[in-house]
Amino acid sequence: MIQLRNIEKTVKSPAGTMWLLRRINLNIKEGEFVTIMGPSGAGKTTLLSIVGMLDDSWAGEYVFNEHVVHKLDRKKRAELNRKYIGFVFQSYHLLDNLTVQENIDVPLSYRDIPRAQRASMVADILDRFQIVGKKDLFPNQLSGGQQQLVGVARAVAGNPKVILADEPTGNLHSAQAKEIMELFKRLNEQGTTIIQVTHSEANAAYGNRVIQLKDGWIVEDTAAAHDTAAAEIRV
Repeated sequence: MIQLRNIEKTVKSPAGTMWLLRRINLNIKEGEFVTIMGPSGAGKTTLLSIVGMLDDSWAGEYVFNEHVVHKLDRKKRAELNRKYIGFVFQSYHLLDNLTVQENIDVPLSYRDIPRAQRASMVADILDRFQIVGKKDLFPNQLSGGQQQLVGVARAVAGNPKVILADEPTGNLHSAQAKEIMELFKRLNEQGTTIIQVTHSEANAAYGNRVIQLKDGWIVEDTAAAHDTAAAEIRV
């Protein structure tokens, strides 16, 4: 579903060119639950942004669901993003001038979904996340944990094929965090591909594959280790 070949990204700094990602080669199959881990500055969020087509300034080859992303213009990439991907951001990215209900509706409004059906989908999500009572509130009227819940609700409202989550439980207390991870697990079992960035070993345990980054390089991939072991068994 996702194929990355020799993905690299640099930025200019006073000291010269700085590498954020180096020679990233990665295949992610549909239905996987992948965790990206590593120290601060390893390139985790940068990699997630490239996979989510939020970042245009990189080199290499990227194929998403048979679409050759590196040959598409920004408009086509945005269309793919809206059609297939749901995001959970560490810093929420809620729209301050919209209510909870309206924030959840935003990604649905970009799709060809009738208004009545969208309203039903939003109502279902509000109920599932037990935030019906907050549907008319604005983000600045919510706590950080509540804003994160709304961010997760918005991401899953349209039943995306892929969910990209950057520290999805970073602002939640332990009970809420477990609830969100259990939800991700259920969605994954129903076929949704999930890629999360996290420092939490507990969150990583919900997935079936861990990719470790360091200084922009992939230094470990448990799927690769599993494939090697399987090949040795076959031999």
